[in-house]
Amino acid sequence: MADLVELSDPDDPRLADYRDLRDVELRKSLEAEHGLFLAEGAKVVRRAVEAGYDARSFLMAPRWVEGLDDVLARSAGPCFVLSEALIEQVTGFHVHRGALASLHRRPLPGVEEVLAGARSVLVLEDLVDHTNVGAVFRSGAALGFDAVLLAPRCADPLYRRSIKVGMGAVFTTPWTRIPDWYGALPDLSRRGFTTVALTLSDDSVPIEEAVAGVDRLALVLGSEGHGLSSRWEDSADRRAIIPMRAGIDSLNVAAASAVACYAAARR
Repeated sequence: MADLVELSDPDDPRLADYRDLRDVELRKSLEAEHGLFLAEGAKVVRRAVEAGYDARSFLMAPRWVEGLDDVLARSAGPCFVLSEALIEQVTGFHVHRGALASLHRRPLPGVEEVLAGARSVLVLEDLVDHTNVGAVFRSGAALGFDAVLLAPRCADPLYRRSIKVGMGAVFTTPWTRIPDWYGALPDLSRRGFTTVALTLSDDSVPIEEAVAGVDRLALVLGSEGHGLSSRWEDSADRRAIIPMRAGIDSLNVAAASAVACYAAARR
């Protein structure tokens, strides 16, 4: 059972995990150094603990403690209780859903483990925006994708903003990083997946056509700016577009992933 520890000093050193959450570079350094990540919001905190992540500690306003008492009952880390005004001083922003947790990361599984039994997989290359990564995880989870693979330079799915936007989908969707960027798509093809890259290539076909009849699908999405690298575009088995009206050639990658996942789910 997590001990309830009431605090009144926002500078208390025990709150170091939660301090200045708006500073992305600071968070990256702190979280990498200590092997932690943060979950924000009562629903997300609950999903993280239910997924088996061990909590270092919790930070809550008093009104959220009772609703999460079962979560606290299965956790060893202390629960620091502060007023919402003091929590805002600690974090640097208004935590409108009142609950935060600092949790231990787990070693990433291998590609083989993540793909075991998977029929539909999302493959992300160089998505550097945490919000977009979270949104893609959420779309994939909602529309039946079994796993996510990330190229080395993708943003961290366990960064607080990613988790929040994805509503904790990262806790239930198997995922890992690809060790070999260059040969990633040919490797998936050898494993029995048909790789379909969403890209504005001359030989791209409508997404519904590209995924039709595909058994094991790897849907490939590129970065927010220039899209897929030429290596990944060329090495994909098929290339696809989302048909849209004249004068509009693309969607934000988060929106595009939702549309493409929906089409793939109906194949």
